[in-house]
Amino acid sequence: MSEYSVVGERVNRVDALAKVTGKALYCADINLPNMLHGKILWSPYAHARIRRLDVAKALALEGVMAVITAADVPGQKNEEEHLNPMTCCLAREKVIFAGQPVAAVAAINPYIAEEALGLIEVDYEELTPVIDVLEAMKPDAPLVHPNMYTENLPAKDAKPSNIFWYMKNSHGDVEAGFREADVVLENTFRTQTVHQGYLEPRAAVVSVDLEGKVTVWSDNQGIFECRQLVASFMNLPLNYVRVIPVESGGAFGGKSHQVVPPLCALLSRKTGQPVKIVTTREEVFKTNRPAAASVITIKMGATKDGRLTAASATMVYDFGALHGMGGMGEVPFGSFTGLSLYRISNFKIECYDVVTNKTPSGPYRGPTAAQAAFAVESQMDLLARALGIDPLEFRLKNAVAEGDVMVNGTPFGKIGFRETIERMRKYLAQRGKPEGKNRGRGIAAGFWPTGIMGSAAHINVNTDGSVILVVGSTDVSGTRTTLAQMVAEELGIPFEKVTIVTGDTETAPFSAPSVGSMTTRSMGTAVYRACQDIKEQLCQRAAQQLELKRKNVEFVHGCVQVKGVPEKYVSLADLVAEDFRFPEGPITGRGSGEMGEGAPVFAVQVADVEVDKETGKVKILSYAAAQDVGLAINPTLVEGQMQGAVAQGIGWALSENYIFNNGVMQNSTLLDYRMPTATDVPFVDTMLVEVSFGTPPFGIRGVGEPPIVPTLATIANAIHSATGVRLKELPMTPEAILNSIKTQGKSKTK
Repeated sequence: MSEYSVVGERVNRVDALAKVTGKALYCADINLPNMLHGKILWSPYAHARIRRLDVAKALALEGVMAVITAADVPGQKNEEEHLNPMTCCLAREKVIFAGQPVAAVAAINPYIAEEALGLIEVDYEELTPVIDVLEAMKPDAPLVHPNMYTENLPAKDAKPSNIFWYMKNSHGDVEAGFREADVVLENTFRTQTVHQGYLEPRAAVVSVDLEGKVTVWSDNQGIFECRQLVASFMNLPLNYVRVIPVESGGAFGGKSHQVVPPLCALLSRKTGQPVKIVTTREEVFKTNRPAAASVITIKMGATKDGRLTAASATMVYDFGALHGMGGMGEVPFGSFTGLSLYRISNFKIECYDVVTNKTPSGPYRGPTAAQAAFAVESQMDLLARALGIDPLEFRLKNAVAEGDVMVNGTPFGKIGFRETIERMRKYLAQRGKPEGKNRGRGIAAGFWPTGIMGSAAHINVNTDGSVILVVGSTDVSGTRTTLAQMVAEELGIPFEKVTIVTGDTETAPFSAPSVGSMTTRSMGTAVYRACQDIKEQLCQRAAQQLELKRKNVEFVHGCVQVKGVPEKYVSLADLVAEDFRFPEGPITGRGSGEMGEGAPVFAVQVADVEVDKETGKVKILSYAAAQDVGLAINPTLVEGQMQGAVAQGIGWALSENYIFNNGVMQNSTLLDYRMPTATDVPFVDTMLVEVSFGTPPFGIRGVGEPPIVPTLATIANAIHSATGVRLKELPMTPEAILNSIKTQGKSKTK
């Protein structure tokens, strides 16, 4: 029997009814009086100098109320001054990627605004674009940013470079480790740029009042992060920008950046009217922040009995035209997640972050970790086959445990990697091996560190014992429901007595953005502490009523009772029934959480596939995902996160890819950019392994990002098992698989 009554239960989502009935409010649903409609002029070139930009004809068109260019941006002095890689960057003297904003128009309707874009005259001088990431690293490569220097590289000030960040990490004697190995393999793996695939196109509505104060509605992953980006762009103090939350139609990291709201804000300030911009699907593909492409070379060695002796990795990430991931930091997580799953005494990792003249990249569910896992877990599979060891047993033999150290030097606390492998082994023993021609099974593991950022929460207790939880976090994964479950559990009240409200930036306490699989832990910590605050206030009141000292009472299951005399108690409802009688006034609980240690999460996945050797078509017969979740606050929501991540990973592995021609995306429709459909994704069996992290709230771990990390390699390993060919580049399309099979056949006949 569970020790909890609400936590761990499959309660319905608090927003379910609003969403299934269409009452939930999304940004495109916002309409204000006297609202104008905006459109954005995007650069058609990946790299070009702007010789002339003339907006006179557009301004003269009847119905056009304003046109803005880089000259209207407060504080922007030149094209190199990008206030934040996750915000807008209106081109001034040159464009650095196809899809960079050049100008924007506000008109009385979207049709006139679209017509006005065609009247803006731009004279471009095309420049040589930097497209290939390895070519971009060469000393004589054309520069995306003439004044960019490599961080962390010795003598970084010597010469500008397209490499904006470098990291080297090593331990032990790598060459000695390779000499100790009986098998040493080295391979290079490539992944391409892919999109997050959220359903809702980017949109914003902004109104600037007579005092210059800005009110924003936008699809985002953090209202306070959005406020910061808009305020920086507008050169305003934070109290002059108010962001009002709306529902988010998918995000997955892709809505951390804010291109549209700053442009709406400038247009609204210039016209004195609210401005709305809703982008098209083509604009979303070409201008937003997809996942970074990568080239990863990895060398690993192991002894005959399956012990890893050494590993070296060179990781190159193509971040497109703007460096880094904004609030996510410059360090790719793949630089330490890829090899941290295994005990390796000797290793060396070099990581390069590079800019090119392509669509800027940003966070996508486990950013940069999935790319690294594709390389490492593919290599682990190859090593296991070379040694004649079962791939799952090979991983179990080398798996890290509590006390082992990550490659970045941080020791693991309580983790459940081995338990997760064991759970998968039990599942496979029950399932049996895939039978049939051209069928195979792939196994891979993944690691994600998660983390915790500062957030705060308020809980107002009503006089009937019900409560209102006020937070400022954006719900992109059902977190309102899990937070409400935590409150009900801690205060010992029915789930139905908890209402959760997401306030705006002027009414809600601060919240970190909903990223990094951190929301339930970060905001959960604040909520948990707010509950403890309420409990303490209730105990103080009860002690006063019972004429006892505070130390003689305790809060248990929704009431305050006398220690050792459980039949003598006062219920929560009775304690707050007449709040006004107490000099302390109504009870409001306040809690906040600080930056804290990560709660590492491990995932293990298995896929059975069938490959048609005449067409190269892959059919996924079954898929299973096991993951250590610490404690599943709501198992249904956790399972949904795991299944959704696997679906995205399947698309990344088999079909999704930005196709560029001279830096310009060519497949920017849902017809040409092939995301998986219901026919491509099987039912995903989920296994929740619960190894408590050990710290409040409830020992939980983040769950949203880890399940995509191993998926790419799982599919690759399954295809290898079914066909005998190893694909080292994504996506593994039917054409790529068929070509590999034919190439292998030709090599065997020679």
